[in-house]
Amino acid sequence: MQLEQLVERFRKKDVSAFETLYGMYAENICGVINTIVKNEGRSQEICQDVFVKIWDNADSYNASKGRFFTWILNIARNAAIDEIRSKSYKNEKKNLSADYFVRILESKEEEVVHTVETEGLLKLVRSLKKKCIQLIEMLYFRGYTQKEAAEELAIPVGTVKTRNRSCISKLRENMEIK
Repeated sequence: MQLEQLVERFRKKDVSAFETLYGMYAENICGVINTIVKNEGRSQEICQDVFVKIWDNADSYNASKGRFFTWILNIARNAAIDEIRSKSYKNEKKNLSADYFVRILESKEEEVVHTVETEGLLKLVRSLKKKCIQLIEMLYFRGYTQKEAAEELAIPVGTVKTRNRSCISKLRENMEIK
């Protein structure tokens, strides 16, 4: 079945379409959330919340504004950022034992789920300049605000905003070429 037909059934509250879409995207969405939150259990909970949210707001998806996966990804990213900005998350991080940090440092390489979509996304991002990759990673995958990114990179917020727009424009150009 075509993705467009599946999404249309989902928008009409077809439970089997939702289950299919969940099966297609949940693992990748949870992975993105975990990249930001860095807590697998909490990431799973947020992922569930994201899928409930898209179910409740299915009619707000607009195919002319972007792909379905991107729509879910933006909702997930925002939910993850909301989580790391929450008071409970900050308090939890303050109370972590040293063992937590040792395990992070000892872990070799983060697992990346390789699918056709993530491979294509990786190729598109890798085609950008290093400063764009760094900024996109900070803003979209690590949950930095534009102000935090500006402070980290020691550049003005206006430069972050301009660079972000031009980097995203370049990504869009690259997507049209491929």
